[in-house]
Amino acid sequence: MSNYSYIVWIPLLPLLTFLLLGLFGRRYVKNFSGILGSGSLLVSTVLSLLAARQYFLQDGQLNGVYQKIIAFKFTWLEFSPNVSIDISAIIDPISVMMLVVVTFVSLMVHVFSLGYMKGEERFATYYAYLGLFTFSMLGLVLSGNLFQIYMFWELVGVSSFLLIGYYYNKPSAVAASKKAFIVTRFADLGFLIGILVLAFYGQTLDITTLIERLTSTQSAEFAGITTAGFLGVSMLTWGLSLVFIGGAGKSAMFPLHIWLPDAMEGPTPVSALIHAATMVVAGVYLVARLFPIFSVDGVSLQLVTYVGAFSALLAAIIACTQTDIKRVLAYSTMSQIGYMMFALGVSKQGGESGLGYMASMFHLFTHAFFKSLLFLGAGAVIHLVHSNDMKDMGGLRKLMPVTHIAFLVGCLAISGVPPFAGFFSKEEILLAAFHSNKLIFGVALFTAALTSFYMFRLYFSIFWNKEAAHHPHDHGEGTFSMKFPLVILAICAVVAGFIPFAHFVTSDGVALETHMDLGFSAVPVALSILAILLASVMYRVANDKPEKVASTMGGLYKAASRKFYMDELYLFITKKIIFPLIGQPIAWIDKNIVDGLMNWLASVTARISELIKGLQSGKVQNYALYFFGGVAALAVLFIYIWK
Repeated sequence: MSNYSYIVWIPLLPLLTFLLLGLFGRRYVKNFSGILGSGSLLVSTVLSLLAARQYFLQDGQLNGVYQKIIAFKFTWLEFSPNVSIDISAIIDPISVMMLVVVTFVSLMVHVFSLGYMKGEERFATYYAYLGLFTFSMLGLVLSGNLFQIYMFWELVGVSSFLLIGYYYNKPSAVAASKKAFIVTRFADLGFLIGILVLAFYGQTLDITTLIERLTSTQSAEFAGITTAGFLGVSMLTWGLSLVFIGGAGKSAMFPLHIWLPDAMEGPTPVSALIHAATMVVAGVYLVARLFPIFSVDGVSLQLVTYVGAFSALLAAIIACTQTDIKRVLAYSTMSQIGYMMFALGVSKQGGESGLGYMASMFHLFTHAFFKSLLFLGAGAVIHLVHSNDMKDMGGLRKLMPVTHIAFLVGCLAISGVPPFAGFFSKEEILLAAFHSNKLIFGVALFTAALTSFYMFRLYFSIFWNKEAAHHPHDHGEGTFSMKFPLVILAICAVVAGFIPFAHFVTSDGVALETHMDLGFSAVPVALSILAILLASVMYRVANDKPEKVASTMGGLYKAASRKFYMDELYLFITKKIIFPLIGQPIAWIDKNIVDGLMNWLASVTARISELIKGLQSGKVQNYALYFFGGVAALAVLFIYIWK
């Protein structure tokens, strides 16, 4: 077996960049920070591509099955002979695929930011945070130990907090970063408890060993976790469901999705990184990493299926009503992640029944290219018009020809129009849903049509709709460093679907033969094209049709535009229920009973010490008096009382 130890440099280079720029960037490196950060990511990307070539094309297979390879491993903390926290790097199809996705998209974001963030006072700090974010996600995908995953999982959360709140002088950015951090903390508590449940019954934190023990029906660990239960539910279901809650929080699944739209307060290139390659896809990766265990528990897999499908539909409906272009793209991410989730949910382990798993990973792969393309394209538009609102845009195709074509390619790809990348991966998901669950298939089909509609509503509102107003721009549609990533990502969004993905990434490591069924694909493609035509009629030229449709739909449209009042519901629950009924009583107990008891003990101790402190005055004559007084008292006691 060849040596893979060089992959340690893939995450370490962004970490070194973070340390260097974080400590010395603003004072010594300054404007060179972007070049330094982009250069380190270029090396990491090249190393990732070399690792992918070596693994997939040279020595990753053994007897036709892709193997799990431990590139390096050492024990960090050992709790017992069986349970320890190991620092390791695991090489298998999904980790190698994720290495390529994370490094490549991060590189494009780094390059785009050279122009987009030029002139920012904290330019070096921005690139330091990007390095930390990239390191955290790379460390997560390489982790071979559950607790190692959790450590990097939390680092991803910290990184997103820093980047979402990058403009810390804006109250809305500070509030958004806190919201993302707090909401995902609740989810991560579930993740931590789930880890502890699985590790307790599996007697290990090593992922490979845990999978072996909890998927073998003959093992004592499997018998233990399936026979033990709480509230009539097996501990296997509890453990996996709690782990999924952690993934749902990071991937903004219902009802833990409320942080995602507000996260748009960060710089737009950060949104591209969060939505295409790092934080939001972490939840999907987590379920995929533990999928062999999920596949033996039908209840938790159904939870993944229905939460994913409902999230996909809900987000698509909301996206049809939003006017902030970044929020439209944010809800489109939530919807597409929902696709990936329910694709995992309808899958089984191994063979053709594992089509959903392959389709989910394939869609994660293609989505990374067209979603980063769309966000960076939106960034170029915002850079020109200095607004996020579609009402301030229109007719920009003449002012921004490169961005226009690139954005159109991204819209066609996410809409599943052939031969763009999204078509191939989305069709595989629809096919897997069709063979497994007709209800989920129906929801997915309707959601696909909505996706085409709201994406081309966005496209026509930005680049058509009306004549372009004059915008005070200096560089047209941006610098070369902003246009170059758009061109590269647009090419990827066209060609990525032609990669024989099923030959490389499957649920059991065995190549899967897939065939494009044109008869099956006719309906989804036809619906997408009809939705695009409908968006064209309503938004290509300025008219009153959108207002008429909105007024016709009445309360439904208003509810969707207000995100179905989820934020208001959370505020009501926290401010009207949790704070007064739980928080205030606990605060009173803490202040008056816990603190009060401690304060009373301190006060009593102080009084007693005040009373007796004279006993140790340091005066010898006092001590002699106490001594002879004591002798006299003892003499009286024994002579006259105890005769």
